Amino acid sequence: MHTLVKAIRQFLAAVLCLTPVPGLAQEAFPAARPIEFVVLFPAGSSADVTARVLAEGMSKHLGTQIVVVNRPGGGGAVGYRYAVQQAPDGHHLVWNSNSISTTYHTGTLPFDYKSFLPVARVQVETPLLFVRGEAPWKSLREILQHVKANPGKLTVGNSGFGSHTHLSSVWLFRASGHQVTDVPFNAAQVVPSLLGGHVDGVVQLPGALAGYVKSGAVRALVAMSGTRDPFFPNVPTAREQGMDMSAELWRGVAVPTGTPLRGVAR
Repeated sequence: MHTLVKAIRQFLAAVLCLTPVPGLAQEAFPAARPIEFVVLFPAGSSADVTARVLAEGMSKHLGTQIVVVNRPGGGGAVGYRYAVQQAPDGHHLVWNSNSISTTYHTGTLPFDYKSFLPVARVQVETPLLFVRGEAPWKSLREILQHVKANPGKLTVGNSGFGSHTHLSSVWLFRASGHQVTDVPFNAAQVVPSLLGGHVDGVVQLPGALAGYVKSGAVRALVAMSGTRDPFFPNVPTAREQGMDMSAELWRGVAVPTGTPLRGVAR
């Protein structure tokens, strides 16, 4: 974390003070105002938890406050629309991910990844299929046998239509030749819906459910990645269970395109 924060700090320190932005008054960077860090999903989500840890470290190393602002909705589209409208002055960051492409290609956004300039890739997360602890299925094979005998009846929650978790769920079950009912939620509703018994399972990222797995309230059946997820080293991958698929999600820090970069090593 320290090395990553240092790299981001070096990038941000070169912003604004080295190259004037047309139409904006020059100011020392960082200025005596907070840096806004836009998170595309709600508080308590996997994206939010990780972003807040990163923001805390960045605040200490930069000597200025990094403020996390949650702007959820549309699988990330709401946050991206807000972030792209902000001044390219180094005081506006966005917690970017694969979602910039999925939202564009599903028609939710009128702009694509070129509207943002990448600063650093921070992490890669693995979507997993989770069920409640009392569910009868102990493996991917067992739940697929159930789905085969009951086509379309298994309900699987995700973080919204077109989200990474939605597409990962569709890929998992269609690749196995089986049909389930996908249930899109607001990202903040997915875990409570599973715990409350409103859906049979959910496809989510590790951070939102690690505590529930540890307590036994939730069970992870499969990791959709090439290697086992470090949060759940005992959960076999899809490939280990006979399915050649990998659906990792990357996350990183980005700034609006147009943010000055002179003096920054690329």
